[in-house]
Amino acid sequence: MSLFGLGRNTAKTFRPKKNTPVGAKGLQLKRHIDATLGQGNLVEAVRLPPGEDIQEWLAVNTVDFYNAISVLYGTLAEFCTERNCEVMSAGSKYEYLWADGVKYKKPVRLSAPEYVDKLFDWIEDQIDDPSVFPGQFGEPFPPNFMEVARTIFKRLFRVYAHIYHSHFKQVCSLGEEAHLNTCFKHFIFFVRHFDLVEEKELAPLSELIEQFLAGKMNSIR
Repeated sequence: MSLFGLGRNTAKTFRPKKNTPVGAKGLQLKRHIDATLGQGNLVEAVRLPPGEDIQEWLAVNTVDFYNAISVLYGTLAEFCTERNCEVMSAGSKYEYLWADGVKYKKPVRLSAPEYVDKLFDWIEDQIDDPSVFPGQFGEPFPPNFMEVARTIFKRLFRVYAHIYHSHFKQVCSLGEEAHLNTCFKHFIFFVRHFDLVEEKELAPLSELIEQFLAGKMNSIR
């Protein structure tokens, strides 16, 4: 059976959007993202602009991708409940355990809403920490910034995987499928371009990803 079904939903709770980091320079990079996305060019939108710092580019995009998925998930919150989604999963083959190295040093099984809530809290803690995401242009990024960024993107993928496998019916009933697909396609182009998520982590949506990447190659030709 295909991943893609039918269904219905209404919106519930939303987290406030996070601000773009790295000051005025970050706003400039954010405008570049918005301009290229506005032209419908996802391939161009993910590329590092000439002369820009890759860590600043990753930082601005990390906030953008987090905001996008938190809004999407917010529209499904009343359907993604502890009763309906007892575990954080992507179909029957993939289950995700939560660990943050602080409060949860050992991986634990959580319901999907619990997992996503703790994940979003953790991501916001990283974004709000100036020692991880500098607040001003020119301030140094920490040596482990790429590791943190990769962990964020890996975990954000899991939210997409859960939505596609468990809530696509509700997405369709809301008329959000085109928006979801565009957001996820942009996300995949970005993580593939900068090698941010291991291939094995992408397995739950490999078929869909292959379709998106095939379309990308056709658009380049």
